[in-house]
Amino acid sequence: MTKKTPIARHGRLSSPHPLRAVATTALAAVAVLGISGVTLGAYAAWDVTRSIQTVSLVSDQEAAAAQPSGASGAGGAAIAAAPAISAIDGGVNLLLVGSDSRTGQGDAYGDDEGAELNDVTMLMHIAQDHSSATVVSFPRDLVVDLPECPGGGGYTAPINESLGQGGLACTVLTVESLTGLSIPFAAEIQFNGVIEMSNAVGGVPVCVAEVIDDPFTGVYLEPGTHPLKGADALGFLRTRHGVGDGSDIGRISSQQVFLSSLVRTVKSDSTLTDFGKLYGLAKAAASNMTLSDRLASPDTMVSIALALKDMDLSKVTFVAYPNFYADWVPAGKVAPDTEAADILFAAILADQPVAVAAPGGVASVVDPASPGAPDAAAPVDPAAPAPTDPSAPVDPAAPVDPAAPAPGTVLADGSTLLPDSVKGQTAADYTCSVGNE
Repeated sequence: MTKKTPIARHGRLSSPHPLRAVATTALAAVAVLGISGVTLGAYAAWDVTRSIQTVSLVSDQEAAAAQPSGASGAGGAAIAAAPAISAIDGGVNLLLVGSDSRTGQGDAYGDDEGAELNDVTMLMHIAQDHSSATVVSFPRDLVVDLPECPGGGGYTAPINESLGQGGLACTVLTVESLTGLSIPFAAEIQFNGVIEMSNAVGGVPVCVAEVIDDPFTGVYLEPGTHPLKGADALGFLRTRHGVGDGSDIGRISSQQVFLSSLVRTVKSDSTLTDFGKLYGLAKAAASNMTLSDRLASPDTMVSIALALKDMDLSKVTFVAYPNFYADWVPAGKVAPDTEAADILFAAILADQPVAVAAPGGVASVVDPASPGAPDAAAPVDPAAPAPTDPSAPVDPAAPVDPAAPAPGTVLADGSTLLPDSVKGQTAADYTCSVGNE
């Protein structure tokens, strides 16, 4: 099929699902600006940080209450000084939340329905020795126990209701309760932030294996690689009906295609050495994000960004929280697969990298033109095992290869092998999004 330029059909966008992990690129940008010794760098860092909005997490408030009288932090609130990243036990846990609020976003995304939902929730864990990072996406329809929060909670509901029950602090408490992790850092971003940050990096090359056609978000992309930015990037990240099986699980899989390419783009020399791009990323983030008190500290942002800067792409892994359809959850919602999740979060708690059984998922496949991909013209070894289709459901009755390592096994490279039900990829895996036919 002849490759065509993507057609952006932008009407009023009806479904609120922008991607929020772009926040990590802003941290890198602020870090470079903050440690620059030149006058322009110092001014840029000041210009960025003065735009940041902050919010207190429950852990911030507890730390403030424990401080001696008279100690104070940003905004007059007494908060504990954030330690250097190397001193944090178990690495860094940072929650990235995408709000569907239309407040201050213009009229391009439809009417403000009042309730605020966290339609994207992603947890980033950075290892103590800075050798690896794991990013876990939580499906918006994942039914969990919402804890008691300052503004509500205390009942069972989809995880995307947590933001409306007490803001970012409640979403952090919910993910802490679900995972057993302590999360001292959090960030919330809205629609326009994705547009501005994708523009600042100059676009993200995204591979499409099949036609993606979604009238709900105005996205039409033919097979090929497309440099997406602005409203096109936002539309791609929001599309659910146009990819995979049309579910939020499929959208997460397709978003990982974008995220992996984004990490490769930001880590390239052209981005990390381009002051204009770095400043644009930091400014776009600061203007469109709300940061928790301790994350808003310039020292903290610098230390986190420096931990990510030299990380091997093969050790940056994106996974979806394991889930399944169950009779006890409402139609269209999913239940937590706690057995598989226990293996995932035991590895994170132990500060170990993780490995997926095969890259890809419901809405993504390995790019056949990528480095290291199998040569389609090469002769097939009849004795070789058939390739694994990562989008195929796992059959619990299927025979198990006794020679294959069991889920939870620590492999030779030190990573923990995840169950087949945990879908994802690394930033080194070149993958393509597939359409919903």
